[in-house]
Amino acid sequence: MMTKPETPKTTDAPQNAQPKNAREAAVRTLMAVTLKGRPFDVALDDITSELDGRDRAFVMQLVMLCLRRLGSLRVLMRTLIDRGLPRNATWTDAALLTGLAQILFMRTADHAAVNETVTMVKNLSGKERGFSGLVNAVLRRAVRERDALVAKLDAMPDADLPDWLQQSWSKAYGPAVMQDIARCLQTAPPLDITLAVGQDADTWAEALAATVMPNGSLRRALTDVAELPGYTDGTWWIQDMAASLPVMLLGDVSGKHVLDMCAAPGGKTMQLVSRGATVTAIDRNRNRLKRLHANLARTGLKADVHVADAATFTPKTPVDHILLDAPCSATGTLRRNPDVIWTKAPEDVEKLATLQARILDHAFALLPTGGTLVYCVCSLERAEGKDQIDAFLSRHKNAKRAGISADDLGGMDALVTPEGDMRCLPSMMSDAGGMDGFFAARITKDQTA
Repeated sequence: MMTKPETPKTTDAPQNAQPKNAREAAVRTLMAVTLKGRPFDVALDDITSELDGRDRAFVMQLVMLCLRRLGSLRVLMRTLIDRGLPRNATWTDAALLTGLAQILFMRTADHAAVNETVTMVKNLSGKERGFSGLVNAVLRRAVRERDALVAKLDAMPDADLPDWLQQSWSKAYGPAVMQDIARCLQTAPPLDITLAVGQDADTWAEALAATVMPNGSLRRALTDVAELPGYTDGTWWIQDMAASLPVMLLGDVSGKHVLDMCAAPGGKTMQLVSRGATVTAIDRNRNRLKRLHANLARTGLKADVHVADAATFTPKTPVDHILLDAPCSATGTLRRNPDVIWTKAPEDVEKLATLQARILDHAFALLPTGGTLVYCVCSLERAEGKDQIDAFLSRHKNAKRAGISADDLGGMDALVTPEGDMRCLPSMMSDAGGMDGFFAARITKDQTA
């Protein structure tokens, strides 16, 4: 078991501005995430800006795979290298990880994975070039012993989680469920689609080669989204099935004024507008709001959008309902964002829980008597979910938990907790592709106590 990837502090990596090829770009991107803590998408865009689409897709697939299996790949590396690597051999370390991932998990030619990785290390400017023989030996051994090594990796799914997440999820859900979640996080998620209201699910499922899920989402294999029918027409948008459920908890919102707090990139905003609501959408991140505006433009939907702090914003006109998708640790989205596994820590959860409480209190102050507030987070941490709501209810005697039922969630009774909240785990519906981790609670406001 690992507390965090054991990466060194310095590197002999080449200093050229752009990588020479896709494999070098993958190594650079992996190092940017694991050594510098850069968000994966930001690092990918910077490092692959001059690569063509095919090479960029290769880099994305390879680095995402390395991040999903980072813990177990490091354990395996220690068994393949007798003396280990010195702590300053960061480039060699990352090169070995990408080489092993290609050989053990990807359909790339073995000779290309070995030879190009070895050449990369040979071309380093410092002492690390001396590790090229070691890299060659390790990768060739991986080719020879592929099946046995893959079996070893598959036998230790919890190694791909830092210790604090193992402990947190074991305490919250039990060790067996923790292991199931860890296994699900090792695989790429499917593509989930939300249709605009009025579109026929069965018709679009056939057109998109998709399956209709219990809540009405469509699910299909990953592909280039922009090439699918209906995308440019704005008939649908990409949204994980779990992420689409909180809006359903507001019921009929037609003609209602709904405040969508922390709204970017806009999936829930589009759901609300499509269902007939008048929506005020806010987010403090101006760059993320650019995606919301783009999504609204593509779908032809309209909302009143503001750059604003959810902890202080007050709409010009009173609202009927509030949807608060609070800032969180995002540990429920690790299938899609595996860099989060190695860039978050317990103290981040504590800070976010404090922020969530502040925003939640402000949101409740804006809610009219009889109104509904749906609080949700894409987190698996109890501190951001059940514990957050329990503490909120203890502070506000006129707040009531409006229990959620399976009927609210397309009949998915496994998602309803004993308290009447919604809890999605990545391991749920795993035979159908799983889902993101999500928590949601529905709160109503009585007369002032």
